[in-house]
Formats: sequence, C-alpha cells, structure tokens
Amino acid sequence: MSASESCLAVGLMSGTSMDGIDAALIRTDGKLAFEPIAQLAHPYDAEFRAKLRQVIGVAGPHDAVAADLTALHVAIVQDLLSLAGVPRESVAVVGFHGHTVFHDPANGRTVQIGDGQRLAREVGADVIADFRTADMSAGGQGAPLAPLFHVARAPSERPVCFLNIGGVANLTWVGDAAQAGHEDLFEHIRAFDTGPGGALIDDWVHRHTGEPFDQDGRLAAAGRIDAAALAALMDNDYFRAPPPKSLDRDAFDASPVSGLSVADGAATLTAFTVESVVRAVSYLPAPPVRWLVTGGGRKNPTLMHQLGRALGVVVMPTEDIGIDGDAMEAQAFAYLAVRSLRGLPLSGPTTTGVARPTTGGKLFRAA
Repeated sequence: MSASESCLAVGLMSGTSMDGIDAALIRTDGKLAFEPIAQLAHPYDAEFRAKLRQVIGVAGPHDAVAADLTALHVAIVQDLLSLAGVPRESVAVVGFHGHTVFHDPANGRTVQIGDGQRLAREVGADVIADFRTADMSAGGQGAPLAPLFHVARAPSERPVCFLNIGGVANLTWVGDAAQAGHEDLFEHIRAFDTGPGGALIDDWVHRHTGEPFDQDGRLAAAGRIDAAALAALMDNDYFRAPPPKSLDRDAFDASPVSGLSVADGAATLTAFTVESVVRAVSYLPAPPVRWLVTGGGRKNPTLMHQLGRALGVVVMPTEDIGIDGDAMEAQAFAYLAVRSLRGLPLSGPTTTGVARPTTGGKLFRAA
C-alpha cells in the first residue's frame, strides 16, 4: 500500500450513550479520498448495557466486561464484511476505538476498554486501537478525535459546525480555508466538547421510567424547564474555560433537577444540553452558517427544535446533506486508522490542545 493509495478500512465505535456498536466499511487514503461501502449497527442487550454502566467512571480493571465487549466487536466486523461481500484479506486495517469508561484530561488519564490484539487475531486483519494515549502523553486532551474526518466531509458552504450529540456533545468548527491534507489545516478548525449530550437525559429517564432514553423527546416536550435548576446546572467552571477542552460522561452533577417531576426534569436537562451548545458559540472564530448534527441527539425532535431556536441559524441532521449520521463516528475511526498507519496527525493544537500535530494509535498485527 503506497502512501497515497486508497484502501479498505473498517471503523468501530461504542459511544458514551452505551446503546451499541456502530461499524462502517470505507475506502479512503486518510486525506481527501472517501467512499462509504457498508455499515452496520448492533445494539447492546439490556444485560450487557447494565454491565457496562457499572464500570463507567471507574479506571479499572475491567477484564470481564472488556472481554465481552471485544467479542461483540469481533462479531460485528465479521457480520459487516459478510454483508459487504468483502474478504477479510482485502481490509487494510480496522480502527477499534473500544469503549471509554474513564476520561480525566486534567490528570492525563483516559481508559478505553477492549482487546485490540484479540480483535486482530479473531478477525484476521490488522487493528489500530488506543487512539487517545499518544495525544494525552503529549499534553493534549485526548478528545475529540473526529474533527479531521469532519473536515474531509464538510460542505463547501462555510464556516460550518458539525455537532455530535452522543452521551457527551462535541463540535467541530470548519473554516473557509480548511482543506484535508494541508499542513496548516489546524489553523482553520476548532473542536471541543461543549457539555452534556444525551447522557444526563438518558440516565434520568432510565432511573425514573426504566426506558433507555427519551423517545422522540416526548417527555421533555411534555415538561416545563425549571429556570433555577437550569441556572444551577450552567454554573459550572467548564463553561467558563476556553477550549480545547473535553469531558468525561459523568462530569456533570444532575442533582439540581432531583426534585422535579419526570417530565420537568427531562425538559430541564434537554435545555441544559442546548444552553451548553449556545455558550460554546462564543469560543468560535466566526458564527457558523449552519449546524450539521450527528449522533443520537439528532433523532430527538424536541432537542433539535430547541437548538434551532436558540442558535438562530439552520440546524439540520447530517442526512440533509447526504451524510449518514449513524455511521459517521465509525467511519471517522476507519479514516483515522488509515492516517495512523501512514503516520499522519490525528490531532492538533486547535482540536485537543496538544502542542503540535500528533499521530497516535497502537498497531496490533493479525498474525
């Protein structure tokens, strides 16, 4: 494989929402070339989701859960390649993010569980895993890592913001001059975690109803936002800190809504996500002309409506410009795996705060 040749790559993502694994097969050179081939999602069953929930926020060890998580990733890669009709020998690399159970950038620690060597052996393809450690070792936040892929997928009308609303929400601002592959790329992008995504809402709904999330934002739509609780939630040093910055899933305390009804709590936590995105705009070099939303949050009409009203510009799911938001993060880690193989940067000063553009990832050979 030459340094400029496009190749087949698989990307895997188990996000902070804990809903399941997304897998994507793409063809890319890790720079400008990108072709989606196939994608697949495997939801976690309730039993495994409960096991995973128990280890969130704990640095480790998590051998039993990690083994189960790896086995589920092996299965989805095999199913994806079968679906696409692609032999494993044709895949240059698998990008394996694992699942983040602990993220403490202030102290330079991050933990993603999952066995990269086992995945490589059982799938029969080389694997890049441990994407975040090199960045954090060099002084970066270790997150977010998808911004370079966002640049490769950004429309021509700019500046534009990609907003990923998973368990945590993060944005990538792409300026007019940002071009994937250019040496000065990082001068024209900004990226950081804005605040909570769906995690607090999901946890609230699960605690009070047993459901995993607020389906279609119905609970939030039925409730009223408690202004005092929202102000207490927003009174957090994180929102006053300039980027680059990143968050753990459980970085925020939802106790200000503890006395509210189920619907009012959902409404207030939804407003918290919206207000944290609004607060993030002040840190951007220029207001985006539109926001392209990916992640599970884009499927919540109440959240999307409130974002559009609060931001005052077009807020749309990425599907409106032909990008499948369900596959985007998995595609990003396939793209980043190819960049890692070729020694290209995965992060930079304006995305994670690392001192200089930095590559990352650890290679696990199939043989």
